[in-house]
Amino acid sequence: MSISKVKKTPYTLAIMKLSKHNQKIVDFIEVDHSDYSDKILLADGFDDAFIGVGDNSQGNPVAVYSIEKCLDILAEQFKDEEDAMSDAIDYFEFNVRGSYVGEFTPMFINTLS
Repeated sequence: MSISKVKKTPYTLAIMKLSKHNQKIVDFIEVDHSDYSDKILLADGFDDAFIGVGDNSQGNPVAVYSIEKCLDILAEQFKDEEDAMSDAIDYFEFNVRGSYVGEFTPMFINTLS
């Protein structure tokens, strides 16, 4: 996959505050993590991969996403490519998992499928 194709997909790690996400996620964070609800960052476009909130290595609560679900979301976006899942993995590793946007950067974990 060329870099130009990667930049066209809408799923770079666009970090958003709670206001533009699934209301269930917003409510969960505002109720269970009210002291940090203005600090927890969410990955735009990956609401269906959100699995909860965990603590990062600095002890900050961060949004946690399923890597497998993120890859499914991206593979759907790359469905017209020859190897959609391979392109999704490459894109995810470089543009999503490889992004750091501060001490409240979301965490991505492998989940049991």
